[in-house]
Amino acid sequence: MYPKAGSLKALSLLLLSITGGYPKPTLRNERVHQDPTLSDKPHQDSANFEYDHEAFLGKEEAKTFDQLSPEESIERLGKIVERIDDNKDNYVTMEELKAWIIRVQKRYIFENVAKVWKDYDLNKDNKISWDEYKQATYGYYLENPEELQDAMDQFSLKKMLPRDERRFKAADLDDDMVATREEFTAFLHPEEFDHMKEIVVFETLEDIDKNEDGFVDEDEFIADMYAQEESKNEPEWVKTEREQFTDFRDLNKDGKMDKSEIRHWILPEDYDHAQAEARHLLYESDKNKIGHSV
Repeated sequence: MYPKAGSLKALSLLLLSITGGYPKPTLRNERVHQDPTLSDKPHQDSANFEYDHEAFLGKEEAKTFDQLSPEESIERLGKIVERIDDNKDNYVTMEELKAWIIRVQKRYIFENVAKVWKDYDLNKDNKISWDEYKQATYGYYLENPEELQDAMDQFSLKKMLPRDERRFKAADLDDDMVATREEFTAFLHPEEFDHMKEIVVFETLEDIDKNEDGFVDEDEFIADMYAQEESKNEPEWVKTEREQFTDFRDLNKDGKMDKSEIRHWILPEDYDHAQAEARHLLYESDKNKIGHSV
């Protein structure tokens, strides 16, 4: 049973452990498709320090906490937790924590767009055209192709330029190739906009589908998160991922994932990321598992 509320002290101590005050375990790198605005880090309930860190604080604030001592961290976290406790009853409810996490998500997106806006709005008309974005991002190398270091760099440019243009067009709802702030936000954070979700699915397929047959088979799924080394047996977690692919990813059991199955994997409609993270944090802070922290 998940607790409905956690005490300010217990939640603060838990958050201290995930914000750099105490040592964190080393996690393997992998592609995990949770809401990117919560965190880019893998989400594992049992050892989820970096994900919790960014989901609760936001990415920029999380970087600040990495530089603080445990004493400074607990003092600042105490003030944050007090702000989360809207009704000032010295307990943080799941609803209060979920609302906070959503605010952090939105703040990160707003601040991220504001931070880069001036770099792309070259004529300062408070809009960003495709030509402005292309010039700011790729202009130097388009004008000086000899500066590309090797064939891989040239391949990356040829791949990323049309990919960005395709995404820009999808975000540009009035088809004028000029992005308003809302449209540019959709371009940078497509996972937050319903009309951009097909692009998210397509780009995921494009990244993982190495044989370019329009599907993701089991080996491609595994290769995206694990580089096989010759003469070495696969670790247990890879075997578990293969089972996950067979049991939960390949819904129609044809040995591969199509676009609809990829969408179900990376953008599940029946999963609320903010609520799941709030539930996880409260559960971890409720040490006695009695429904609230003491």
